Amino acid sequence: MEGLLTRCRALPALATCSHQLSGNVPHRFHHRTPGRGERLVLSRMFQPQNLREDQVLSLEGRSGDLTCKSQRLMLQVGLIHPASSGCYHLLPYTVRAMEKLVRLIDQAMQAIGGQKVNMPSLSPAELWRATNRWDLMGKELLRLRDRHGKEYCLGPTHEEAITALVASQKTLSYKQLPFLLYQVTRKFRDEPRPRFGLLRGREFYMKDMYTFDCSPEAARQTYHLVCGAYDSLFHRLGLRCVKVQADVGSIGGTMSHEFQLPVDIGEDRLAICPSCNFAANMETLGSAQTNCPACQGPLTETKGIEVGHTFYLGTKYSSIFNAQFTNVHGRPSLAEMGCYGLGVTRILAAAIEVLSTEDCIRWPGLLAPYQVCLIPPKKGSKEEVATELTAHLYDHITEAVPQLHGEVLLDDRTHLTIGNRLKDANKFGYPFVIIVGRRALDDPAHFEVWCQNTGEVVFLTREGVLELLSQVQVV
Repeated sequence: MEGLLTRCRALPALATCSHQLSGNVPHRFHHRTPGRGERLVLSRMFQPQNLREDQVLSLEGRSGDLTCKSQRLMLQVGLIHPASSGCYHLLPYTVRAMEKLVRLIDQAMQAIGGQKVNMPSLSPAELWRATNRWDLMGKELLRLRDRHGKEYCLGPTHEEAITALVASQKTLSYKQLPFLLYQVTRKFRDEPRPRFGLLRGREFYMKDMYTFDCSPEAARQTYHLVCGAYDSLFHRLGLRCVKVQADVGSIGGTMSHEFQLPVDIGEDRLAICPSCNFAANMETLGSAQTNCPACQGPLTETKGIEVGHTFYLGTKYSSIFNAQFTNVHGRPSLAEMGCYGLGVTRILAAAIEVLSTEDCIRWPGLLAPYQVCLIPPKKGSKEEVATELTAHLYDHITEAVPQLHGEVLLDDRTHLTIGNRLKDANKFGYPFVIIVGRRALDDPAHFEVWCQNTGEVVFLTREGVLELLSQVQVV
């Protein structure tokens, strides 16, 4: 890789561009892809934003509501569109990014034995009354009645439902455990003051896993296994996440940790010890606590966005719903449980919050909706004769680099200058932008390649482009 960049006269620091290409090779998944001879073009994308015609979205009259960078950027480039207070339409680019994140989560959860399920969003009130959470959750629980007067809630979490499901299986044996059952679904919470776009809304996507073990020791092993999977997932995404001790809250249990992305707009206050591995949410410490309880060193305070939460539940729910299994002695025993959440839409927004500039979105490389954006010459320009090279390059990339089939987008708005389209591409955050400009007229043709996540630029021949892109990892 470094040899290629040297041969192609890269800018001095361009070798750092290869950093985002390294890492584990994930499972390849081909999203909806064009057939042979078809190309994905920007003008046909349903992306209702004003950048399409090189206009700036007016934020006048809304500036008071746009309280964080990710919300402002996602609205401005058309990743989301307001539906109602705390609810957003997720538009095509965002859905593509979210589907990639879900595939990464599936890989992480299934690698440790997770089995995917899907439970109803409508949860009967009697399940929640059995655990006293119908009243405990208060106004945040969205409640409704059907035509027969039966009460339900729109589930913010599914401890009751999954435990009742497992309890209905009357012949479970210790040999079948542990069960690690998870889903990725919409959740609902009647937030008193929704804000920060996808970071705190009334409707959101979550991955929630529920585990069932045959002993406290086994349950704790599972707990650490899932926490390790979370650490690996965030590392793969290139996000610096801190695992902190947390309060069990309304979910309950005897042990809880949050996974926090440190950022100034975070709503959680964190205490971190720079001398050891101790970290905690400030709500778990006394107000007078200034020294680390582990090493007595001074604590540093910061803010964070919670993107994951884990709980060791013990038998809190299994005892209520009688979720039992037959133990090694042939006697019935209550399952030891844990629950583990990841905020899917929140991770997307939080990643944009911590990685982006004030004006331009930057994605974790694996989550970028499209990996490559091709910009052909402006119609009527001196370089227009090179337009055909753009189509040929598009086809060569998708044929020679199979993992990029369906990941290359052509900005066909040739009534706009290359500079204006490059500005748009920079805002959208495609990891690689390839310009067919003046140097495409050279012999051999050279293409201007922008590595968006580092801001570096290099001129490459077609062969150089293919060699560079062959190392891009997709999920």
